[in-house]
Amino acid sequence: MTISTKAGSPRDRVLIFDTTLRDGEQCPGATMTLEEKLEIADLLDAMGVDIIEAGFPIASNGDFEAVSLIASRVKNATVAGLARAISGDIARAGEAVRHAVRPRIHTFVSTSPIHLAHQMRKTEDEVIEIITATVAQARNLVEDVEWSAMDATRTSIDYLCRCVEAAIKTGATTINLPDTVGYATPDEYRHMFRSVRERVPNSDKAIFSAHTHDDLGLAVANSLAAIDGGARQVECTINGIGERAGNAALEEIVMAIRTRSDVLPYETGINAAMLTRASKLAAAATSFPVQYNKAIVGRNAFAHESGIHQDGMIKNAQTYEIMTPESVGVSKTSLVMGKHSGRNAFRTRLGEMGYDLSDNQLEDAFVRFKELADRKKHVYDEDIEALVDQNIAMAHDRIKLVSLSIVAGTRGPQRATMKLQIDDKVVTEEQEGNGPVDATFNAIKALVPHEAVLELYQVHAVTEGTDAQAEVSVRLSANDRSVTSRAADPDTLVASAQAYLGALNKLMSYGARLHAQHAAE
Repeated sequence: MTISTKAGSPRDRVLIFDTTLRDGEQCPGATMTLEEKLEIADLLDAMGVDIIEAGFPIASNGDFEAVSLIASRVKNATVAGLARAISGDIARAGEAVRHAVRPRIHTFVSTSPIHLAHQMRKTEDEVIEIITATVAQARNLVEDVEWSAMDATRTSIDYLCRCVEAAIKTGATTINLPDTVGYATPDEYRHMFRSVRERVPNSDKAIFSAHTHDDLGLAVANSLAAIDGGARQVECTINGIGERAGNAALEEIVMAIRTRSDVLPYETGINAAMLTRASKLAAAATSFPVQYNKAIVGRNAFAHESGIHQDGMIKNAQTYEIMTPESVGVSKTSLVMGKHSGRNAFRTRLGEMGYDLSDNQLEDAFVRFKELADRKKHVYDEDIEALVDQNIAMAHDRIKLVSLSIVAGTRGPQRATMKLQIDDKVVTEEQEGNGPVDATFNAIKALVPHEAVLELYQVHAVTEGTDAQAEVSVRLSANDRSVTSRAADPDTLVASAQAYLGALNKLMSYGARLHAQHAAE
């Protein structure tokens, strides 16, 4: 598959298969609401992603609904539903994607000796029969079928070739050879693709795909090596989120190909200027912060503090930047935001930071920005980022904090008086605790009785200074589900309450049993 560059020389097209909504959501605590999934799917489609893996339809009714709705609304991308090599899974996936402009069923089965012996408990010949039957079933439902050899990198090359040949012969149009456990090195992964493609007689009838995990920090390197070995589809996620240490990061693969076109003669269809916006949206939806030094989309990716670096940047940006901030959706422009800033300046700064808010979202964020600016001497980009992400996360919350008063100090007991809005009702409670945070959480438990377990409570400052916003992370678990929520506020206790309520709202959206107190003021 080739396309022409502006200079007229052919470059191979690498398809971008995004699995943020499926593999990314499997990251513990990263579960997203239906509204968040739809918003991410819309952005991925607009950004130019070729294939969106929307979910695992058999996993739950919620996953089925999400895949079905995404399939119905995505305008350009192929929409894939994941299915085990089980008849019921494949039928469910086919039903979920049937309204897509370009539907795909992605089915998988283990092939490595350790998986066959301990997980599948099948012989090699039995697995070949499973591949033949399930790929044929999928192909009868859709024309586009992807087959994956789970744990391919720990499978003997002879048996892997037998499996691939059977899958293609039965109708698979894409063959995925994943490094499921992040075990391979780049040379090994490149060699595997070359060997399979050379040895399987009908390999030219399918597109080969790479799916890598970052357990050894090699996910992106392995993906690029696979492309060199003949893969023309790469499976990845925004910010690299995913099982265990995560998947290959979409933004890193795209920008590596774009920046090093001299040694990576390939093309993708991704609008790179939307990468930062996608990163922020995924981080807000999953409550998984992006590390400051994260490649491409981290806060410090285009920051320079060293005097030598600053001197070089002033003279010529190329001395220390191999790509421009604008190329990934970040602007060099720095607006000093404060209490005298107007809506237009606020809107402009948000656009430069990669946000695209509706009028209502913008107005809500602007009101909160003004309140923050009155309480802080300096409002930094990080403050605005925390404020807007929290505003987006709280948009659909059923439980909202109205007010919080704390009595604390050495002369205990510490007491929290809290007022919440639960749906359309306002309720109040006063509780004591072993410290102000404990009292705050006790007040929430009194107003919203639940059995969720607090697994994480973490506080750090968003910026420097005594007036810095506190960013609080709270992780709650209930009914075998774990969710994480973040909130920021100059008052640590307010941020704590908002983070805890954010996690409760997520649990409620997933059907956890929470019963709100109905005694209003």
